[in-house]
Amino acid sequence: MPKSTPGKLAYQKAYNARPEMVNRREDNNAARAALMRKGIVKKGDGKDVAHIKALDNGGGNTTGNLKAEPAGKNRGWRRASGYKVPTDK
Repeated sequence: MPKSTPGKLAYQKAYNARPEMVNRREDNNAARAALMRKGIVKKGDGKDVAHIKALDNGGGNTTGNLKAEPAGKNRGWRRASGYKVPTDK
């Protein structure tokens, strides 16, 4: 993994502070909390909470629009490149 430079870290900090990124992070955290309350996901289980209908396409954080998926299946760049996440089991 490449080293982070001070300039790169400053850029990442500014990017993550943008209001749209803060709102997206809040929505994703609320979705994960909803599935944690139902016992579907746990901290450190390697699963991501996915939206069946994406938030960008008008989906919401209702429990009917949420599902738990392995991290490699939910994250866009891996899905597009065909990358398979190695499993320990």
